[in-house]
Amino acid sequence: MISEAVILAAGMGRRLRGVLDDAPKGFLQVDGKALIVRSIEKLAACGIRRIIVVTGYRSDLYDGLQAAHPGLVTTVRNERFAATGSMFSLYCARERVSGDFLLLESDLLYEIRALKALQQTDLDNAILLSGFTCSGDEVFVETEKGLLKSLSKKRADLATVAGELVGISRVSLPLYQRMLVVAESMFARSMTIEYEECFRETARDFPVPCLKLDDLVWAEIDDAQHLRRVNDVILPLLAAKEQRDHPRPNAARGIRNLPS
Repeated sequence: MISEAVILAAGMGRRLRGVLDDAPKGFLQVDGKALIVRSIEKLAACGIRRIIVVTGYRSDLYDGLQAAHPGLVTTVRNERFAATGSMFSLYCARERVSGDFLLLESDLLYEIRALKALQQTDLDNAILLSGFTCSGDEVFVETEKGLLKSLSKKRADLATVAGELVGISRVSLPLYQRMLVVAESMFARSMTIEYEECFRETARDFPVPCLKLDDLVWAEIDDAQHLRRVNDVILPLLAAKEQRDHPRPNAARGIRNLPS
């Protein structure tokens, strides 16, 4: 079982400034709890014992989480966050990563089943896919024999579409090391490379499997429209799944409490 995770949390969240004020996206409050706190709790519940959070904008807030969770959360800062993409943030974690890890984006709301599936798979590497969400701003994924072939935000760019990129992956140390080499080559052309692009380029000569959960409930929150969808659609779905998967004993059997 993997015991380490990396959360990419350096972004400024410009499209949510009216909601976030001056906080980063990981601190967006959904149903009274910050997204980053939700992920920390879920990761710990799935056996993760060390969480590396790559910070940038308002890194002091994430440093507060490190103080609140000593030994579990550690932070590393992408000093160039304003001029680089998410792959450079992942690159910044290279001296902290000690083995295989789960890779997550900081602006996700998801059911814990996503993490459990990646922990329980026999695959050394796995990019998690879902069915089609019609949420807007999707990243579509093309596979060949279960392996990553390409991805794009434009569905028409792909010959076939296997599913949508969730933003949670299982990454082995050999794959990460190969991604670092590929990233260095890509940085020579642009520093704004996203980690998804590096996955695609690395997959050209390094097999990267995809794992699909068709009915996974999840959402990425990039703007106010995404947040409205989360409040109106995703939270009720998550609550319903929680009730289904962990029902109250009496309610599950249709038994009423009898008066004493």
